[in-house]
Amino acid sequence: PRSILQWNVGCHRDISHESLSLFRLLEPHIEILVLGTGDRVERLHPGMLKQMRECGIAVEVQDTPNACATFNFLMSEKRMVAAGLIPP
Repeated sequence: PRSILQWNVGCHRDISHESLSLFRLLEPHIEILVLGTGDRVERLHPGMLKQMRECGIAVEVQDTPNACATFNFLMSEKRMVAAGLIPP
């Protein structure tokens, strides 16, 4: 179901294994996580991305405006997608 959850992340440096655990717990299980890292694309630790892939979740990291557009597009295709968005 469509939901909005508070994600306790203020900037890309706050994204961690723990903060991403929220997305691994969602039901129904998501297949794609779109992360918006603010005004620009920020690199995330490869280990975090690998852990998400091992859980069956692809992660797409973009600046937040593009992440919103990608999320909306994937939703329109009826994909199981979630977004973690940091305001620009």
